[in-house]
Amino acid sequence: MEMGSRIKVTRLFLLFAVFGVFSCCIAVFAFLDRIPSRVVELYGEPDPGMKQSDRFVYSLQLLYYEKSLLHPHDPKGSFLMFTVPMGESVVSVATRLYQEGFIVDPDAFRLYLVYRGIDKTVQAGKFRISPSMSAVQIAQALQDPNPTETTIRILAGWRLEEVAAALPPTGVNVQPDEFIKAAYAINQFSLSDGSKPLHSFEGFLFPDFYQVNRGVTAFDLVAIFSSRYKEKVTPDLVIGFGQQKLTVFQATILASIIQKEAALEDEMPLIASVFLNRLAKGMRLESDPTVQYALGYNAAQRTWWTNPLSLTDLRVDSPYNTYLRGGLPPGPICNPGMEALKAVARPAQTGYYFFRLRCDGSKRHNFAITYEEHLKNGCK
Repeated sequence: MEMGSRIKVTRLFLLFAVFGVFSCCIAVFAFLDRIPSRVVELYGEPDPGMKQSDRFVYSLQLLYYEKSLLHPHDPKGSFLMFTVPMGESVVSVATRLYQEGFIVDPDAFRLYLVYRGIDKTVQAGKFRISPSMSAVQIAQALQDPNPTETTIRILAGWRLEEVAAALPPTGVNVQPDEFIKAAYAINQFSLSDGSKPLHSFEGFLFPDFYQVNRGVTAFDLVAIFSSRYKEKVTPDLVIGFGQQKLTVFQATILASIIQKEAALEDEMPLIASVFLNRLAKGMRLESDPTVQYALGYNAAQRTWWTNPLSLTDLRVDSPYNTYLRGGLPPGPICNPGMEALKAVARPAQTGYYFFRLRCDGSKRHNFAITYEEHLKNGCK
């Protein structure tokens, strides 16, 4: 073959090779471009906030895990109750679903949640799910805003209105004003020693986690929370209250004040000793939280607990103002936790009559027997 002919053949071969590579590239790019669309068909739209590069990476992984996510772990599996506590992480939920035999792969499950943008919207509550459901179906079930049950948490130190405000986010069918109204229907409530609260269930909505049906009524909730209080206030505690010459109602009032005064639980018995010593001597309690309770909601600060208090605040005319009134206020100022109740039943034995916050940011207090010592404990 002549040289010119060979050159023509070589060029033709190279042309076909380049064309082939180009065609392959087009095919590859077309395939890659198809991946996100295919994943949308299988799993739905991604999180709107997801970057394009992340979307592609997640799409590749979701295609790889297609069998784990779209096929049930056990087609003949039974329906069981699965509980998600409030605050549990998605990683923990996925791990438990795997350990309890609901899903095949916890990592694939979590990838799907992140891709869809629903990893932060898994609901707390009880869910009826089955291994006969696919992982995707289970993930959607955990997004259900109306599972059979939900978790309500009451924090120690919350007043009635704060408990009421925490209800709507849990999904229960109770509005705050309904709950507050129910909490003032006090007629059917009496304490273990026969003493009765005067005004409301303030102080007797025990701080704890509660698993309740979403269809619960306001009166049911009040009954559930106050029943837990009765369970926790054991005969041993009642005896301890009596040794301090307090009824259960009076002890709960004092515990509510201690709850708001003490940032650290280990100081509660010391603070209890101060207030009990003052009561025994006929001194006013002079507790800031009682004034805060009397003032009510501070719209400017967006809190029920005004801080700091002004001199004008300390002169507010209220039976709850222990700077102006002697003895205990007429009722609890919040719902105390177990440690505050125990502190009243078993206070430290001290000669202290005063305490004030330290200046070192530790949230601890300096305690004093005399007013002169108390003044020396002030910040300089």
